Amino acid sequence: MTRSAPSPPGARLAAVLRELKARTGLSLAQLADATTFSKSSWQRYLNGGSLPPRSAVVELCRLAGEPADRPLALLDIARTDRTSHDPEPATTEPPVPPGTPGSPAGEGTGSPPETPPPATVPTDTTASGTAPIDPAPADTAPAHPSPFPHRRTTVLTALAALLALALGALVLLHLPPPHREQAQPVPTPAASTTGPLCRHRSCQGKDPLTTRCGAGPQTLAEHETATGAWVQIRYNPVCGASWARMWGTALGDRVEFRAGGTDGRVHGARVTNRTEADTYVHTLMSVVDLRTSLQACFVPAAGGPKECFGAVAGVTTAGTAP
Repeated sequence: MTRSAPSPPGARLAAVLRELKARTGLSLAQLADATTFSKSSWQRYLNGGSLPPRSAVVELCRLAGEPADRPLALLDIARTDRTSHDPEPATTEPPVPPGTPGSPAGEGTGSPPETPPPATVPTDTTASGTAPIDPAPADTAPAHPSPFPHRRTTVLTALAALLALALGALVLLHLPPPHREQAQPVPTPAASTTGPLCRHRSCQGKDPLTTRCGAGPQTLAEHETATGAWVQIRYNPVCGASWARMWGTALGDRVEFRAGGTDGRVHGARVTNRTEADTYVHTLMSVVDLRTSLQACFVPAAGGPKECFGAVAGVTTAGTAP
């Protein structure tokens, strides 16, 4: 059941999923063809109408070439928030059959209560002088029927339901394939429609998302800052360009990226709103060649020293301390 409005953790997750979809360069229909989830399901996940399963998040991250750790963590937070706000079901104790130990009727010796004797009808004579015939005593039902027939009926009903489900599954397995599978398969999008929109010099100073260079890049190095934010140096060999991005930030935090040493041009990006703080912020791209020196710096809004680390284009290394 979907919510009328997503919770704050659900909204943050939906924003991350939308950014991942933008990096794939796929439409909703193409995304549904490339994954095991339908177009309507992806529409709900991306709009925050419902929380996606973990496998959907993993498939989207795989198509976008991004690690799934942070989106999965946001999914766990959103699920925990939904669980904590759902009302707990009221618990009721099952009724105790009368006549059993512990019930009011079974207290004492544990024997069933005595049935009062039937009322006697005084004999009288009719006008003819003959005595009326006493009516036959009515059969009296036991005061407390045994619960075992009811339990037997419940067990039989459950077995019948399981048998019906098994038969239904067998019927579904032997049904002919639906018409949708008989239709022509949707062709896989060609590289010209999903690949990068720029190469090398034409990528200089452009956004990696709008140019599709952000789909399937390499992470050359990453660094966790003293404030808990993360900064990565990214590189796409097809585009021949590199850039920096950060997440887990606060309003006003800034990242700077330079390629080619001290003479290289600096591209910067700053967190300006809450949505950017909850997702990713990235710089514009710099055109690089193999073995070009790269540097990313984090400047915290709260003050403190600038934290910088470096990498080399085409060479994947671990993050370094500031």
